[in-house]
Amino acid sequence: MNAADSGPAAAGDRAATVRLDVWLWSVRLMKTRSAATAACRAGHVRRNGEPVKAAQRIVVGDELRIRAPGRERIIVVTRILTTRVGAPIARTAYEDHSPEPALQLAAAPPRRERGTGRPTKRERRALDRLRGRDSSRRDGGGY
Repeated sequence: MNAADSGPAAAGDRAATVRLDVWLWSVRLMKTRSAATAACRAGHVRRNGEPVKAAQRIVVGDELRIRAPGRERIIVVTRILTTRVGAPIARTAYEDHSPEPALQLAAAPPRRERGTGRPTKRERRALDRLRGRDSSRRDGGGY
C-alpha cells in the first residue's frame, strides 16, 4: 500500500458505480448535490449521448455532456468518487474534453459609466448587436 492508496480520496472511491448527482457534486462540477439533480431533471446532463436521471449509476469510461450557461462541458469519467474531495484530487477523477469557450463569452460585458443614465434606443440596439441578439424584429416589436 502506498501513500496514494490512503486518505479520504481512497476511502471515497472504492465503489464500482455511483449515482450521477453524487459524482458531479463530489468532483466539484456542481456546487451542491441538489444543483446536480436539478441539472439532470432539466435535461442539461447527458451520459453517452442519452438524457440521464440523477439516480442513474455511472461507471468509469462514461462520457458526460454538461450544458452550462454559454458552454458545454464534455467530461470522461476516469475514477469513481463517492465523497466530496479537494479540487486537486477531484480533477484526477475526470478528463475534460471541452472545447474552449467563445471569446465573446470570455470577454467582460461592456459597462456604462456611472451617472450617464439609461441607454438611448440607439445605444441599446448597438449593445444588442454586440451581444449577438437581433433587435430588429419582423413582427413590429412592441407589446
